[in-house]
Amino acid sequence: MKIYNIGSLNIDYVYQVEHFVTVGETLSSADMKIFPGGKGLNQSIALAKAGVKVIHGAICGENGEFLLKTMESAGVNVERVLKKEYPSGHAIIQIEPSGQNCILLFAGTNHLIDENYIMEFLSDAEEGDVLLLQNEVNGLDMIFEIAHRKKMQMAFNPSPFHEKIKQLPLEYVTWWFCNEIEGEALFGGTAEEIAERFIKQYPNGNLILTLGEKGSLFRNRELHIKQSIYPTKVVDTTAAGDTFTGYFIASVVNGNNIEEAMRIASKAASITVSGVGAAESIPCYAEVKELE
Repeated sequence: MKIYNIGSLNIDYVYQVEHFVTVGETLSSADMKIFPGGKGLNQSIALAKAGVKVIHGAICGENGEFLLKTMESAGVNVERVLKKEYPSGHAIIQIEPSGQNCILLFAGTNHLIDENYIMEFLSDAEEGDVLLLQNEVNGLDMIFEIAHRKKMQMAFNPSPFHEKIKQLPLEYVTWWFCNEIEGEALFGGTAEEIAERFIKQYPNGNLILTLGEKGSLFRNRELHIKQSIYPTKVVDTTAAGDTFTGYFIASVVNGNNIEEAMRIASKAASITVSGVGAAESIPCYAEVKELE
C-alpha cells in the first residue's frame, strides 16, 4: 500500500504577540521566525516520522527550496514535486502567550496544480492506496474524481473550511479529519451531534474529530471511541492537527487498531504543541513511544 499526499508547501512567518491584532491596530511583535509549513508539508512529515513511506505532490515556488530539504530530511519522497518561478505559498502566523494562533494564508504556487500534473503524479497509484488531501491546494474536484476512478482510499482534511467544500463529491472520502469548527460547519451541533449526523450522511465513512483540550473522537458504523489528550505545557498549537492526522494514518497503515491509532496520534499531537513552529515540532516515533 502506497501513501500519496497532494498538499500545500508554505513559508511560515511566525510572530509572537501579546494578543491578536484587531481592526485598525498596529502591534509590535516580541519575536519573528521563519519556518517551513503548510498543512500538506506538515502532514507528510508527520507520516514519515511515524514510520511510513509517503510520496508528496505539490508545486514549489520561489525561495521554497528549504521546504523540500526539510521534507527530504524527514524521509518524505519529494521527487515528484514541480518547481516554478512564482511566489511560494506563505502564512503569517500570530501566536499569543497562551499558545493559541491565528493564521493568514497566501496560496501562491499551491494553486497552480492542473490535471496533467495530477495524472502523472498518480500514474502508478493502485486500488487501496491512500491519498491524503487538505483544502490548501486548488483542483480538489478534479483530484477527487481521478482518485475515485483509481479506487484509492481518500483521507480528507477540509481545512481551511469554506462552503465550496460541500460541493465536492464527499461520498468518496474514506477517512475524514476535522476539528470541531470544521465539523460544526459541515454537520452542525455539538461533537456528539456532529458524529451522529456524519454517520447518517456518510455511513461508509470514518470520522476523526479533534476537539482541542477535550481530546478527540472516532466514529463509524461499528465504533464510537473517545480519546483524552495527554496533558502538556502548550507553547504553540500550530501543526497539532496535522501531526494527529499523519500519525493516525500511519498507525492504521502499520496495522494498529483504531483505538491504538487514536492513542498514538494523541500522544504525538501533545508533543507537537509543546514546541515552537510547525514541521520542527513534529516528533519522531521514538519520542512518541516514550511518552506515557
